Amino acid sequence: MTKHVRVLFAFLACAVLVAAGSPVALADEGMWTFDNPPVKQLREKYGFTPTREWLDHVRLASVRFNDGGSGSFVSPDGLVLTNHHVARGQLQKVSSREHDYTHTGFYAATRDEEMKCPDLELNVLVSMENVTDRVLAAVKPGMSDEEALRARKARIAEIEKESLDATGLRSDVVTLYHGGEYWLYRYKRYTDIRLVFAPEDDIAFFGGDPDNFTYPRYDLDMAIFRVYEDGKPIRSPAWLRWNPAGPKAGDLVFVSGHPGKTDRLYTLAELEFLRDYSYPVRLDVMRRMIETLEEYAAEGPEQRRQATGMLFGVRNGLKAYTGEYEGLLDERLMEKKRKEEEEFRAKVMSDPGLRKKYGDAWDLVDRWLARAKERMAEFRWRRLPWSRMAGTALTIVRYVEEIEKPDGERLDGFHDSQLDSLRFRMFSPAPVYPEMDERLAVTFLEIAREQLGDDDPFIRAALGGKTPEEVAHELFSKTRIGDPDFRRKLVEGGREAVAGCKDPLIAWARKLDPFLREVTKWHEEKIQSLQTIAGEKLGRARFAVYGKSTYPDATFTLRLAYGTVKGYPMNGTQAPPFTTFYGLFDRSLSFDRQPPWALPERWNGAEKKLDLATRLDFVSTCDIIGGNSGSPVIDREGRLVGLIFDGNIESLVGRFVYDERTNRAVAVHAGGMIEALRKIYHADALVKELLQR
Repeated sequence: MTKHVRVLFAFLACAVLVAAGSPVALADEGMWTFDNPPVKQLREKYGFTPTREWLDHVRLASVRFNDGGSGSFVSPDGLVLTNHHVARGQLQKVSSREHDYTHTGFYAATRDEEMKCPDLELNVLVSMENVTDRVLAAVKPGMSDEEALRARKARIAEIEKESLDATGLRSDVVTLYHGGEYWLYRYKRYTDIRLVFAPEDDIAFFGGDPDNFTYPRYDLDMAIFRVYEDGKPIRSPAWLRWNPAGPKAGDLVFVSGHPGKTDRLYTLAELEFLRDYSYPVRLDVMRRMIETLEEYAAEGPEQRRQATGMLFGVRNGLKAYTGEYEGLLDERLMEKKRKEEEEFRAKVMSDPGLRKKYGDAWDLVDRWLARAKERMAEFRWRRLPWSRMAGTALTIVRYVEEIEKPDGERLDGFHDSQLDSLRFRMFSPAPVYPEMDERLAVTFLEIAREQLGDDDPFIRAALGGKTPEEVAHELFSKTRIGDPDFRRKLVEGGREAVAGCKDPLIAWARKLDPFLREVTKWHEEKIQSLQTIAGEKLGRARFAVYGKSTYPDATFTLRLAYGTVKGYPMNGTQAPPFTTFYGLFDRSLSFDRQPPWALPERWNGAEKKLDLATRLDFVSTCDIIGGNSGSPVIDREGRLVGLIFDGNIESLVGRFVYDERTNRAVAVHAGGMIEALRKIYHADALVKELLQR
C-alpha cells in the first residue's frame, strides 16, 4: 500500500464523521472561478473578504501559457514569472547542439540579449460572460441527440466568432460544471515572448524523478520571460509586487492559475470506467514511450538533448497517473464517492420536478459508457502517432479543407476564433527531430497493430503491408514538414496544393484522415452527444439541490485557490512548512553529490555566498493540480510570495478528492528566488526590476 493511499484512509475515516454531523472547520478546498470566488468561506474562516478590485487585479496579473502551465506579470514592463519546467519546451526550442540552455541556464543582462521564443502564446483573461442561456437555446424540442450536439457546437462557434469580430480578443466558450454552465472567456493574446532568465535544470529539478511529487523539496523551479508587442516591452495590464520576506507559517495565501483537469464531479460509473478501462492502458503506453525515449537518448549527447523534454513530461505524467490510479483502486475512496452520489441522487429523485427534468441523467451516463466500450480500441489507436511532425501534417491536410466550410460545421480546433493560434503553431520555426519522431512512430504503430490486429482497415492503410520500422523510416527520412516555409507555401496553395503534394508525411496523413474523421464522427454522435446531455442535466440538478456553493471541475481556465502555509504529518513525523538552502546542500552531500542530487557547477562553493537560512521552498493547503505549475502564490495584500511548482505525493488523488490534512501545494519561496538571482546568477538588473528599486 502506498504512502498517500494510507493517508487517504485516515481522511476518509474523517469524512464519515463529517457525514455524521461532527463539527469541523471549513476545508481549504476548491479551484474557484473568478465570477464565483469563495467569499463566504474566506470571510468565515479567515476574516478576509476579497474586494472586486483585488480580484480584478489578480486576474489581470495572471497569465496562461498556452502550451501548458501558468504564470504572472511581476513588473510593469512585461516580465512574466513561471516555472523552469513550464519553460522547458521553449528552452529546448531555442537551444541547439552547441547551446543547451535547459542544461546550462540562460540570463539576458540587457533587453537586447533577451531571446525570442519561436511559438509561445500567452493569454490574459480580460472578461467573462455567462452565455448558458444562449447555448442551451440552440437546442430545440424534438431534436435528436446528434442534432442537439451539432446545434450546440454551431451556437458556440457563432458566439466565439461574434466576440472575436467585436473585440479582436481570443474568445473561448468554456464548459463549466460539465455543461451546467457555459461562459465566454475573452483573452488578450501575446505571441512575442522573449526569454530573460532560466537556471540550470540540475537546480530547477533538483532531485530529479525520485524527488518529483515529494516534500521536503529544494528546487529553484523558476523562469522569467518578457512580453513584447510591436517590438517593445508591454506595459503590463496589472502586475504583482514582489514580497521577498514571503509568508509566515499559518499565513493565508492564494494561488491564481490554470488547473488542467479534475474529475471530482464525475459519477461513480465514470470513475469506475477510468479505473477499469482508461488508466491501465494509459500507464502501459507511458512505460513503453519512456523505454523508446530512453533508448534513443542513450545513443549520444545530442539524442539525449532532444529527448530530455519529452522524457521529463512522460515520466512526470507516469508518476502522477500512477498516484491517481492507486486512488481509484482504494475501496474507501470509491465508497465515499458512492455515498455522495447516493445522497445527491436521492435528493433529485425525491422531488417530482427534479426527477422529471434530471432523473434520467445517470442512465444517460450508463448508455454512453456502454457505447464507449464497444469501440475503445479503435478510438484509442486509430490516430496518428506521437509525433509533432505527423500532427502538423494532419493539421495542414485538415486546415485547407475545414476553412472552406461554414464555421459552425468545422472540426473543433478549426473555428474562426481558433485560427490565429492554430496558424501560429502550424508555421512555428521551432526545430523538429525526425529521428526521434521516427522512433516514437514505430512504437506507436507496433502497439496499434497489437491492439487492432493486422486485418484492421486502419492498420492496413497505415502500414501497407510493411513493418512499422519500414513505414516510419520512409515517412520521416524524406519529409519536408520540418521546413516552415514549405508548410506555409503548401497551406497558401490550398486544397489543390495539398491534394497533389507528394511529401510522404502529407500523403500518409491524407490517406489516414478518413479513418480518423470516421472515428471522431462516431464519437461525437454516439458518445459526446449523450455525454453532453448527461453533463448538463447533472450540472443543473446540482445547482437545484446545492445551489452554486461549490466549484466546477478544472478545465485549464483561470481559478483561485486559497489556504495556509502549513506542514503536515508524514512518515510518522512532521513535514516542515519551509525548507532552506541549508537543506539543499545537506541533501546533495547526503547523496555524495551524485545525480540527480548533484548541483550545477556554478553552485559549487555557493555555501559561502548564500545566507543558508534563507527559505527556498514551502508548502500550503492551497488546492492545485497539473496546469497550476507556474502559478503565483499571493498574500492578502496581493503581493507575490511564492511560485507553485508541484504537489506532494499525497496530493495525487486530488484529481478525485481533496484532503486538507495532507494535500499540499509546493512552491518556491519569493526570498529564495531573490537570494539565488542576486548571489549565484549576479542578475542585479533583473532583481532591481523585480523589487522595483
